[in-house]
Amino acid sequence: MSKRGLVIAFLLVWFSTLATALSIVKVRHEARAHFMELQRLEARIDELDMEWDRLLIEESTWSNHSQIEQTARQRLAMRLPAPSEVKVVRR
Repeated sequence: MSKRGLVIAFLLVWFSTLATALSIVKVRHEARAHFMELQRLEARIDELDMEWDRLLIEESTWSNHSQIEQTARQRLAMRLPAPSEVKVVRR
């Protein structure tokens, strides 16, 4: 191989090595960015799970019959009708 061929081969190897090194740096950076996004999304999942649990507890509280009756009496001033106020409709 001539001197010129060796120089060209050296330059090809050098540029290939440089391109590979830059590719590795880019891929590692992207992997870190994706990992940080994954951690952020997992934290959001945990927040949503806690909120879901709170909502289930709140739903069970509000669906309790005594709670419904108490709210109807206090906020809406509702009451049970007197027997004389009840009318039965038959077919």
